[in-house]
Amino acid sequence: MTALWTGMVPVDDTALAVTDTGGPGTPVVYLNGHFATQGYWRRVIADLGPRWRHITYDERARGRKSKRSADYSFEAAVRDVDAVLAARDVDRALVVGWSYGAFVGAHWAGRNPDRALGAVLVDGAQPYDWLTEETEQGIRRFFRRMGRLMPLLRPTGLTPRMTAEEMADSNIEVGRLARERELGPVLDAITVPVRYVLASGSSFGSKGDEQERIRAGLDPVFRRKPNIQLSAKVPSNHGAILRKDAPAVATAVREAAALAHDRS
Repeated sequence: MTALWTGMVPVDDTALAVTDTGGPGTPVVYLNGHFATQGYWRRVIADLGPRWRHITYDERARGRKSKRSADYSFEAAVRDVDAVLAARDVDRALVVGWSYGAFVGAHWAGRNPDRALGAVLVDGAQPYDWLTEETEQGIRRFFRRMGRLMPLLRPTGLTPRMTAEEMADSNIEVGRLARERELGPVLDAITVPVRYVLASGSSFGSKGDEQERIRAGLDPVFRRKPNIQLSAKVPSNHGAILRKDAPAVATAVREAAALAHDRS
């Protein structure tokens, strides 16, 4: 029997909306895309089923309930993983992250080799120098243009309760963290089993084969790190991967968990 728990977890100057299915199964904590919500994981969770303990949460100012904060930095996002696991009395977990959440999952797994059972990284955490001065200015222009529309969508939980400048800063920070000289050492430090699930084609805001070139940044990682491997390259694009290819993500979770069990 499982005991579903939903509630608010205080951390720093804010509080996060958390859902925990409970039960004795392997704990899996899901890390969302940049401005996505925990609901994006429902198909993956349904595929895995009740034998797992599923923990989802909405990051700071995301979703309908998580509160605003003075700190939307990447380091705050990594700290939030610890806060959620501590609040739910979970010592060790498998982390599953999509897009922005893949970066968070990679950093957390590398820093916590004794607490991370493994990691599944979905179309994110790919070392590639894509951020240029021109790209950075384009990101700032985009969010300034969207700034007038976003407040209208906030009651639905579809956009974060962040300013246009805060959203732009967060996106740009990830671009800096994605640089090979920054992300490469992070991936090299991971000792637990890692499985990637990669999308195909372009994503919102990308041009031409840019996304495929970014994904190719992982090829040297796969060659030099036996514990980090590709589980699947799926047909859907970046934005649709959790909706259209949830079974592939669930399979990667099973693979990583099995490898973690073999190591223990």
